[in-house]
Amino acid sequence: MKFGVSTFVTDEGISPAALGPALEERGFTSLYVAEHTHIPVSRESPYPGGGELPREYYRTLDPFVTLAVAGAATSRLEVGTGIALVNQRDPILLAKELASLDLVTGGRAVFGVGAGWNREEMRHHGTDPTTRMARMREYVLAVREIWEHDQAEFHGEFVDFAPIFCWPKPVRRPPVLVGGWGEKTFDRVLEYGDAWMPVAGRDRQGRLAKAVADLRSRAGRHVPVVAYGASAKPDAVEQLTLAGVDEILFFLPTGPADQTLAHLDTMAELTT
Repeated sequence: MKFGVSTFVTDEGISPAALGPALEERGFTSLYVAEHTHIPVSRESPYPGGGELPREYYRTLDPFVTLAVAGAATSRLEVGTGIALVNQRDPILLAKELASLDLVTGGRAVFGVGAGWNREEMRHHGTDPTTRMARMREYVLAVREIWEHDQAEFHGEFVDFAPIFCWPKPVRRPPVLVGGWGEKTFDRVLEYGDAWMPVAGRDRQGRLAKAVADLRSRAGRHVPVVAYGASAKPDAVEQLTLAGVDEILFFLPTGPADQTLAHLDTMAELTT
């Protein structure tokens, strides 16, 4: 079993230059950071977790800057988006950002993707929320085309470009981890993903074992599963292990350095 953390890195918490080495020193495999470019003041979309939207959603650092800093301060830690809001980014720039991150970290970048839930945020980026899933598909496929071909081209409904040169290319093509737990999530994993990254909430752990088995049966192979935002408790680790996941990402609350390091010490006890 591999263990990492998922978190919101903000201007009010531990710096990525300190967080990366702290994770590596404690034997964690990976760091995944959340993304929100902004939060509209007037909101209609309810927070999926219920209640008020937590403060850290308003204050996230750019994920690629964050991961580059954490990656530069470490030598083994995988650095991933958890998740990148694909529909709010230009796919050509996104391909370059991820390939650059992978290059400067020596092949340690991971591309967690999602379509997002905040419809007002999407609209500010010019994305119609009703097209977000179709857009995500094309954006991810276009990014992969750019990584895999010296003269890449893509022609779709939302992405359309003639052959282009775009470097750098990744050292290791960043694996695509598809987030979500919807009716068509497995379709996305099998078409353009390399792994599934479900949110490991308590209300879902009872169903996760069956979902993992169903996905792998449908694929006819071992599809990696990364459990996102897991509770740092022994029973959660046990349940996720029995469910057959390949990696557990503990949810790390955003806080100052001393508080964060104490959390990591507690989490590290569960990885042995």
